[in-house]
Amino acid sequence: MINRILYTAEATAIGGREGHAQTSDGRLDVELDVPTEMGGTGGPGTNPEQLFAAGYAACFQSSMARFAAGWNLDLTGSRVTARVSIGPKREGGFGLAAGLDLHAPGIDRAKAIELMRRAHETCPYSRATRGNIDVTLSVAGVPIEQAAA
Repeated sequence: MINRILYTAEATAIGGREGHAQTSDGRLDVELDVPTEMGGTGGPGTNPEQLFAAGYAACFQSSMARFAAGWNLDLTGSRVTARVSIGPKREGGFGLAAGLDLHAPGIDRAKAIELMRRAHETCPYSRATRGNIDVTLSVAGVPIEQAAA
């Protein structure tokens, strides 16, 4: 549980996946569309999965940066790509899965793997998803389990 709230984001959606979403401060103001893969029109708007992927990638990279600074690792030129997938669950309804991929040209593979693991322990998005959705970590496109072998 949170001991003290530092910040609260507030957003309102109207019209669901084929509507509009806006934050209370107006900084985010987007049209929403359903991708053709989900039976939608594939219009120019974004979707909840894209918004979640952007937030997860940013939060995760910040968590990594805190560890990298303490370990004197250079994250210059690094990037985290988040992929958020949605699909039907065996027991009914829909579920999410996520993948986080680190590209860090200035860090050797072993350090990159350790950095990903530590960030995954502390990132608020990782904590929120833990036990709820499958999250795969990879370095340069290779899942950590394979990369460590």
